[in-house]
Amino acid sequence: MSYARITGTGAYLPEKVLTNADLERMVETSDVWIRERTGILERHVAADGETTCDLAEAAARCALEAAGIEPREIDLIIVATTTPNRVFPSTACLLQARLGIHGCPAFDVQAVCTGFVYALAVAEKFIRTGAARCALIVGAETLSRILDWSDRSTCVLFGDGAGALVLEASETPGVLSTHLHADGHYEHLLTVPAGISEHPERFRSGEATVQMKGNEVFRMAVNTLGRMVTEVLHANGLHKSDIDWLIPHQANIRIIKATARKLGLPMERVVVTVDRHGNTSAASIPLALDAAIRDGRVQPGATLLMEAFGGGFTWGAALVRF
Repeated sequence: MSYARITGTGAYLPEKVLTNADLERMVETSDVWIRERTGILERHVAADGETTCDLAEAAARCALEAAGIEPREIDLIIVATTTPNRVFPSTACLLQARLGIHGCPAFDVQAVCTGFVYALAVAEKFIRTGAARCALIVGAETLSRILDWSDRSTCVLFGDGAGALVLEASETPGVLSTHLHADGHYEHLLTVPAGISEHPERFRSGEATVQMKGNEVFRMAVNTLGRMVTEVLHANGLHKSDIDWLIPHQANIRIIKATARKLGLPMERVVVTVDRHGNTSAASIPLALDAAIRDGRVQPGATLLMEAFGGGFTWGAALVRF
């Protein structure tokens, strides 16, 4: 049975940057409030006509280049996204066509902010069982398209972007374990309350936007991610000190700091991009991972804990030796 290792990463952010000062002119908020409550200074927003697949393609090509492989070598494509190009076909199929790949499985995963961890877990199982040897995993979002820009409690939080990685079969362990969870009883706390078959009239009229009960989500996220840390360490027989880097979902600096405290990690060993990217949902972990690899912080042999919490509620983690 093969193991699965990360052999290349890539990222893409739209050119347009929306700062807190810009938002002060759009909605009743302030730079100080946003920074103190979330840690966000700016976020990227897709241009008119720029799609989730456009972002995914750019990130994917960077990851392929970093891995030193050609698109034809890919035999599995998974795109984690909450904001696909279309109802169907999947964004993964559209990406497959863009890359000139034919015949291999290609599908989307929807677990909101935990989507990338879900996609990584699925791809790792494909490789471990021999069903695939070289997987392309992408987290890509254009969340700006489902925001109510008059709702100051949500529009300041989110951004657009894409991150990708190549996962290849290996004789040495890379992905050490993955842990996935969900509980739909909390769906009302973070949701887009309209869609194709539920309230389609609101969906068609553009009223399908993100709604969140922030205080409740914050408490659930902190408590759940704390338990997630314990679960991962116990499953692998590790101590907190064995973790070199925490690469969390980039939702809120206070949640990130709370998880770091649970691990006993100084913030110098936590990859933080929320200040520059905002919450990019399924794209946030691969964006942060790529940033830390390219600037030299994450070195070969490092043990990484990636964890996320998102609407559903969904939550999950992956322990990875880079």
